Amino acid sequence: MDYNLLPGTEIKVSKICLGTMTFGRQNNEKEGHHQMDYSYDRGINFFDTAELYPVPPSPETQGETEKIIGSWLNKTGKRDKIIIASKVAGPSSFSQHIRKNMSYSKATINEAINNSLKRLRTDYIDLYQIHWPERVTNFFGKRGFEFHKEDQWKYNFDLILDVLNDNIKEGKIRNIGISNETPWGLMKYVNESNENRPKIISIQNPYSLLNRTFEIGNSEVCHKENIGLLAYSPLGFGTLTGKYLGGNMPKNARLTLFPHYDRFSNKESKKAIQKYYDLAKENGMSLTTMALSFVNDRSFVTSNIIGATSIDQLKENIDSYKVFLSDELLDKINIIHNNQPNPAP
Repeated sequence: MDYNLLPGTEIKVSKICLGTMTFGRQNNEKEGHHQMDYSYDRGINFFDTAELYPVPPSPETQGETEKIIGSWLNKTGKRDKIIIASKVAGPSSFSQHIRKNMSYSKATINEAINNSLKRLRTDYIDLYQIHWPERVTNFFGKRGFEFHKEDQWKYNFDLILDVLNDNIKEGKIRNIGISNETPWGLMKYVNESNENRPKIISIQNPYSLLNRTFEIGNSEVCHKENIGLLAYSPLGFGTLTGKYLGGNMPKNARLTLFPHYDRFSNKESKKAIQKYYDLAKENGMSLTTMALSFVNDRSFVTSNIIGATSIDQLKENIDSYKVFLSDELLDKINIIHNNQPNPAP
C-alpha cells in the first residue's frame, strides 16, 4: 500500500481509505469486521465513518456503523494502528432523528463528539469533520448556487472552529476537516483559522469520472492552502463499475435496493459511463479499476474513500492503487470528459 501525509501533520494515511457507510445496513457486524480485517491486512490504516451512518439513514440504525467499528477496535486491539475519521451531521430532513437541534452549536458538536467516542470505544478521533454546511448552498447533487432571501443562517465558522479547538485541547480529536463544501466555505474556514484556532487539513467531497467539479475551484484552494481531498463516491454509487449498463439491476446492489439514490444515473451519465466502459475494455482493464486509478493519482487527492459490500468488490477496489494510467489513456479520458463534462452533479 502507498501512503500520504495528512496535510500539515506527520500522520500517514493509506492511499485507499475504507468507507464504512454500509456497515449496519447492507453489511452486518460480522461482514464489517471481515472487511476491516481484510483491509488492514492489505495495508489500509484509514477508516472513514460518521454519526449519521449507515446510509440510507434511519432512527433505527443511526450510529450502528460506529458501533461496528468500535467493536472491531475493541476485539483486535488495533486502535493505535488505525486512523479514524468521523463526522458531525448538520440540519437536514434526513438527519433530524439524531437530535432535536441539528444546527452547529457548542452543545450539538460536543454531544456528537462524545457520542461518537462512546460508540467507537476510543478516547480520541484522529480526524473530525463537519459533514455538510449548515447554510443553504449547493451540495449533495446540486450543481449551481441559488440565492435564497429567506435563508436565516447565521455566520458560524468561528464558533465551529472554537468548539473544535476546545475538543483538540481536551484530547478528544486530533485534527479537523470539512465535507461537501464549496470553495467559498473552504476559504472562510481557512481565513478564520489563526494561532488560537485550528486549521482545516482536509475536505471530503465527491470526485469521480462523472463529477470533476472539485477541479473548478476547490482544487486550487487545496493546492494553495495545503489541504487534502478525501474523495468520496469515486465509483458514483457503483455506476462506474458498469454493472447497471443496459438497464441491469443486479440483486442486492445499492441502486436496486435504494433507487432514489439516482444522482449518478441520469441520461447523460449513462452515456458517459458507456464510453468510459468501452475505453477501459480497450485498454485491458475493468471500468472499476480505471475509474479508481484515475482518482488515486490526482495531485490534490490525499486518500480515495472506497466502499464495498463484498470482499471480492473490496479486493478489486484496493488493487486499484497498483495501477497507473498512461498519459495516452488519460488524454482519452479527458476527451470524453470535455465532450460530456460532469454529467452527474
